[in-house]
Amino acid sequence: MKFPSMAEADGRTLGDEEVAAAERVIRSGMLNSVWGTEARALEREIARVYGSRHAITCSSGTAALHLSVVAAAPDPGDEVITTPITDFGTVAPILAQNAVPVFADVDPFDGNLDPDAVAALIGPRTKAIMAVHLFGAPARVGELRALADEHGLTLIEDCAQAWLTELPGGGLAGTAGQVGCLSLQQWKHITCGDGGVAITDDDELARRMRLFSDKGWDRAAGRSHAAFGVNYRMTELQAAVARAQFAKLPGVLAARRRTAGQLLDALKGVPGVCLPRPDGHAWWLFPIVCPDGDAPELATHLAAAGIPARAGYLAEPLNRAPVWEAAIYGSSRYPLEGYRPNPCPRAELMVDRTLLVIDWNENYTPEHVELIAQEITKFRARP
Repeated sequence: MKFPSMAEADGRTLGDEEVAAAERVIRSGMLNSVWGTEARALEREIARVYGSRHAITCSSGTAALHLSVVAAAPDPGDEVITTPITDFGTVAPILAQNAVPVFADVDPFDGNLDPDAVAALIGPRTKAIMAVHLFGAPARVGELRALADEHGLTLIEDCAQAWLTELPGGGLAGTAGQVGCLSLQQWKHITCGDGGVAITDDDELARRMRLFSDKGWDRAAGRSHAAFGVNYRMTELQAAVARAQFAKLPGVLAARRRTAGQLLDALKGVPGVCLPRPDGHAWWLFPIVCPDGDAPELATHLAAAGIPARAGYLAEPLNRAPVWEAAIYGSSRYPLEGYRPNPCPRAELMVDRTLLVIDWNENYTPEHVELIAQEITKFRARP
């Protein structure tokens, strides 16, 4: 049985609407978002759904995270606390602003930041907390926002895997912190190939992010550069395709949640399997924790049956990545001279032994779910 993949047309919702959107832009003759209309329209549509005052489009999810760090305004050598179980795009913007990533340990059942571990690491150089809603599961951002407010920090939410993830008590992931960051990369719920959006209710943070994404150019003041910035602008082609995709997002989420619920039901009572909490989950991936430490063996078994599963999600948690032994700028290691990432034993155990992830897709059928459940049950029934 073939599983739909987000690398191919059978695993995407790209269709006539996206073709028409791209043609509309091409025929207009204006592909640049400074003078076009598509990127601004996408910003309005996303801001409306998320209930945010501002949405700032940019060229990638990593760019959106860079904008969020710029908004937090760390001085060189300041610290940003984040998780070691995430894509490097979460951490690269911290280094790009000459700040220092500080890794806090995670909840061993969902891989999201443990607020108690974060609290223990807050110090005089801490400037921000960057939480990741891993795999689409809501992180404990209510507790993290309380910590941030207590210590005068900026809370940034990385929602690249968490489109329309619902938070306990209401609201969407990305709206609990001062800045939320979304991704439109190929492997996300919706895509325009690459693209990102930063959302915020704070007028000053929005101003900083817009300036930085457009070379510090205050367009209202003529050809005047008010601050340092780079070119992170989204193109009109990206924005038009993203608008067509954004209209399909509720259906994508509903389909993923339906089949994920079916697998949760099918795996109830299977020993050696710790299932994810479904509340608010957006199901970018379907994660399973194997407390016995045999996630690599289970992943091998599932892959042999044609199921897109892998152990650990990462080759190593980011606090153990080889990048920390390398130069950062030229031959310089600034701001990481003498830097040694914190040990994060729970995250390290998850990546090494207990975490298994199954690719998830809106085009899965009950038959796909049945095969996954059968193979996991078969593996667990071995003598």
